[in-house]
Amino acid sequence: MLDTLDAAAVGRWCASGLAALRRHQGEIDDLNVYPVPDGDTGTNLVLTLTSAQQALSRGLGTLPEDGATAHGHALRLMARGALLGARGNSGVILSQLLRGLADALGVVPTVAGRALAGALRDATTAAYAAVARPVEGTVLSVAAAAATAAEQADSDNLRTVVRAAAGEAARALARTPEQLPALARAGVVDAGGRGLCLLLDALVEVVTGESPPGPTPVTRTVRPPLTAVRETGSTEYAYEVQFLLDAPYDAVTRMRAELATLGDSLVVVGDGGSPAESGTWNVHVHVNDVGAAVEAGVAAGRPYRISVTRFADQGTPAARPEPADGRAAVVVAAGVGIAELFGGEGAMVVPGNPSTGELLDAIRATAAARVVVLPNDPNTQAVANAAAREAHRLGVQVSVVPTRSPVQALAALAVRDPQRRFVDDVIAMAEAAGACRYAEVCHASREALTVAGPCRPGDVLALVEGEVHLIGSDLVDTCAAVVDRMLGGGGELVTLLTGADAPAGLAEAVREHVSRRWPFVEVQAYPGGQPHYPLLVGVE
Repeated sequence: MLDTLDAAAVGRWCASGLAALRRHQGEIDDLNVYPVPDGDTGTNLVLTLTSAQQALSRGLGTLPEDGATAHGHALRLMARGALLGARGNSGVILSQLLRGLADALGVVPTVAGRALAGALRDATTAAYAAVARPVEGTVLSVAAAAATAAEQADSDNLRTVVRAAAGEAARALARTPEQLPALARAGVVDAGGRGLCLLLDALVEVVTGESPPGPTPVTRTVRPPLTAVRETGSTEYAYEVQFLLDAPYDAVTRMRAELATLGDSLVVVGDGGSPAESGTWNVHVHVNDVGAAVEAGVAAGRPYRISVTRFADQGTPAARPEPADGRAAVVVAAGVGIAELFGGEGAMVVPGNPSTGELLDAIRATAAARVVVLPNDPNTQAVANAAAREAHRLGVQVSVVPTRSPVQALAALAVRDPQRRFVDDVIAMAEAAGACRYAEVCHASREALTVAGPCRPGDVLALVEGEVHLIGSDLVDTCAAVVDRMLGGGGELVTLLTGADAPAGLAEAVREHVSRRWPFVEVQAYPGGQPHYPLLVGVE
């Protein structure tokens, strides 16, 4: 049993937490509310914490910096490793929580009960402050409940505090279906929250020597529809504005209040921690008045890497300074054929589901001062943004064009022109990606209720722009039908990428169908080799 949390205990906690996540990896993956076979929250948490453990193992022999204690040094190593290894939204959130703990405990001489309770509160407060309208029923709710219970324990006894935090986190996890209707319809608890509970249970085991009973996930009944048109916010606002900002804390506070009156989905995160400090901030908001949002940033400090997305186009025109030297593109690709296509376009290719560190390594390997990153997956977007922030600290300016499918990236790369100003080239790429509608065809892995009706395992699903539009029994017929539906809204070029498990002749069958029904439409077909999806479709 421990009275304080020292560096050795931090190391044991990291190892024990990683072991717990690995044991429950498949279970957490299966909690993802999604009717296709790519739930990966558990996998992403495991990979993120693996990177944290590796960084901790490599750095424990080094000297602490900035007057940090030994346990603070260990926590900072763990948080830094998690940041560079973060995969998916769940991994990025975990890395931020670890950073919050590291910042709070870095210079505390002794980590007893009240110090840990305060650190849990600081980490939770920072997470909530980063999101203007946090969604309850997620890992945020679980973290908040753990912090509240730790504070209410009102004890310097470390064992009392960690037991209280873990116990209340488990109860908060069980409440997540009551807070999020999507979880209730699916009959599951929040996947990220489940992972956090496992990490808190691991902390209890390290501190007390006891193995607390873990939370039991609700048994799934049916799956809900896929409904994420945009992650947060209402449909009242037409534009997404993002920029980096160098500004003092007080000015950012005033800017945050101003932006809150202009729109929704306001997120401001940065490294300036007190009114006396200046720092670099990442600003995100949905608005109708783009100019007013940017002016608010100018009033606060120096905004740069400004990007604007019109939701109707789903592209990101990015305004960037004139380049001083070379530029490059880094593209995420899941599939040998897709990787070859991107390589042929001169892009640096990173395998699917990369970590922050892997993307950062690829950005640096280009040796370019200005780099465009094409993530090609909504779940890789947060990782790409984290890598972009890290690259900025190294003097590399990175623009993330939020491509959600490889077909959008192909459209973006096709319009690159090195003779244009970099800012204009990025805008052209974003516009080309946004003008390319995309679809994915796969087999349902589980029973689900979708906006197109109920589906059963083995049914063929056609998703357009991330939402199920068609459910069929025959792969070729469903592929042809979804192409018809997309071309019904107009289009001159269809791109087909066949997957690793696509039957022979699939692309040819769809090409023949298009030539009969849409004789003036050009069709390009390539072997993509992507997993899960026998066919990816792009229409321009």
